[in-house]
Amino acid sequence: MEVILKQDIKGLGYKNDVINVKPGYGRNYLIPQGLAIIANASNKKVIEENIRQAAHKAAKVKNDAQALADSIGDLMLEIGAKVGESGKIFGAITTLQISDSLRAKGFEVDRKSITFPQDVKEVGEYVALLDLHKEVKKEVTFKVVPE
Repeated sequence: MEVILKQDIKGLGYKNDVINVKPGYGRNYLIPQGLAIIANASNKKVIEENIRQAAHKAAKVKNDAQALADSIGDLMLEIGAKVGESGKIFGAITTLQISDSLRAKGFEVDRKSITFPQDVKEVGEYVALLDLHKEVKKEVTFKVVPE
């Protein structure tokens, strides 16, 4: 079943993408929740027209995301955490902590666009992936240090 996404959905696609999903997922979840519409000919034409009209604005958003990624550069963040004797931290480092640390450095990144390739549960260096735009991704290294 082909559907057109009405907003970004992590792991599935971005707004205005035409994707194939299983019929039950589309009919029972995506469409009733308002996350997607059926990709018939008329809806495809409407979406193409909207994309064409919003192309200038989309280019500006992409350029802003690229500028943010370039300004972040090779930034190294330090995140403080309470640590046990074995080097394990109590709890885990969250995307909110990374977002707050970036905000303190002057970069505004939404916590929902930050992911970790692996769990952060010990002291050491890790990488966070920033999904700034569907075409602009950035890796930021951070170090977990004991408080």
